[in-house]
Amino acid sequence: MKILVVDDEKLLVKGIKFNLENEGYQVDAAYDGMEAVELARSGKYDLIVLDVMMPELDGHEACMRIREFSTIPIIMLTAKSEDMDKIIGFEYGADDYITKPFNILELKARIRALLRRSALVSSATESIISVGHIRIDTERRIALKNETPVELTVKEFDVFELLAKNPGRVYSRESLLNIVWGYEYQGDIRTVDVHIRRLREKLEENPAAPEYVMTKWGVGYYIRG
Repeated sequence: MKILVVDDEKLLVKGIKFNLENEGYQVDAAYDGMEAVELARSGKYDLIVLDVMMPELDGHEACMRIREFSTIPIIMLTAKSEDMDKIIGFEYGADDYITKPFNILELKARIRALLRRSALVSSATESIISVGHIRIDTERRIALKNETPVELTVKEFDVFELLAKNPGRVYSRESLLNIVWGYEYQGDIRTVDVHIRRLREKLEENPAAPEYVMTKWGVGYYIRG
């Protein structure tokens, strides 16, 4: 699990980072709201701890901007304990609030609770996989390109689903045949190339210069994450 801690008090950030890393989390640090928004945009974090009072962009504004493109759990840190400040934070999109000074054990407990809740929500929606402008529903076996339904054959869907569930992982033609068609398949290995070509024709904006269904020359195929 990767956490972003954002506060202009560098000593406080150092202490939080040390304690969370001792719990096994990976932790990055930022020191103003603008940096927080840019790092959050990378999509590589599971949770953000975000201070309210910061330079460049305060925590409330940063939270609101992050909510424009992400549902990542956010815990706000504030030196104010008034209920109205907390209500404002929730209105801006915060998931939880903790008042300074705080017990690090309480922060850890709230992080664990939010991560558990986030995992439950993710598991309920994990049948939907998005790759750029392409989206598939693995339960209903529906494929969409720019929200327009696309007809995929059974094997085309299976190949794309396998690659999309493992972005960045390169599968050789032999591996794809074994996994998708099964070990008993006796057909030509080039059938994989045909299915990849069809996937690009159906799903890519420009099949001749694909953005997502990629070739690792001499190795195999993968989805660009």
